[in-house]
Amino acid sequence: MSGALLASLAAAAVLSSAAQASPESRTAPPDGRQGYWWYQAPEPESTADEEPLPKPRIPPMAELAAWTPPRIRKLIEDQRDYAATVLTVEAVADFWRLEDFARRKARAFAGLTQIAMLQHPELNAKSANPMVGDARAQLAAQKDSIRNAYLRAKSNEFALVMFSRVSCGYCRVQWPIIQRFQDETGWQVTRIDLDERPEAGSRFGVEVTPTTMVIRRSSRQRMIVATGVEAYPTLAQMTYQAVRLLRGDIRPEQFMTGPGEDAGFFDALGNGPVGASSAGRDATISETSMGGDAP
Repeated sequence: MSGALLASLAAAAVLSSAAQASPESRTAPPDGRQGYWWYQAPEPESTADEEPLPKPRIPPMAELAAWTPPRIRKLIEDQRDYAATVLTVEAVADFWRLEDFARRKARAFAGLTQIAMLQHPELNAKSANPMVGDARAQLAAQKDSIRNAYLRAKSNEFALVMFSRVSCGYCRVQWPIIQRFQDETGWQVTRIDLDERPEAGSRFGVEVTPTTMVIRRSSRQRMIVATGVEAYPTLAQMTYQAVRLLRGDIRPEQFMTGPGEDAGFFDALGNGPVGASSAGRDATISETSMGGDAP
């Protein structure tokens, strides 16, 4: 009984000494442990107010007219933030005055652009891509004539190959389009069944059917012109561009140049080089770069 009493008194003495410990001893435990469990109170959060947003200086319009667009945009953004913060009529009005100035400056630029396009037609797409219906129909007919004449002239030099499978339903849709190409250009067209000739898929890197490829006769050059079902106009155009590239008539940068567009608005190299690769190095497709043998 006396032992239990002594133990209780000792425990009470320990708790009393802990309660009377100095703040320094409670907030600086010797082993660096922190948190409420170790009697360290968190630092009070700062209640200081944010600094007030300064009012942007809006210069006179004559001075503002000489500013660069990035500087004007920065001023408009600052005024917008200021107006949204203070929420006064005058601050909001100043923001919209700046927006109105920017709108008028943009309209002035657009007006000068119209004059520049009239004085320099080579910079205007309308000369190469008219928007009027009858003119567009005439242009399309002219491009078709140029493309078909070019492809017919190369019918003895190139052939078209379509890779297919018996189980490929899309192949049955694409093949009549290939046959139409043959009828209109006089090209030889070939259909290779990858189920019957699986080695052809590995040799030419074909995994998807239908895949349509241009093959240059007596050469290792080839190029895929369609993967999946492709409409006839697109197939003819891609074949035209591929043949021109393989023959070296155009460079890779000019691959999107259509019939009759050489040296014109839509020719990427019409006014000279546009990149390091087009500054002089021959970037046409070489035989060795294509690999493989004719099917």
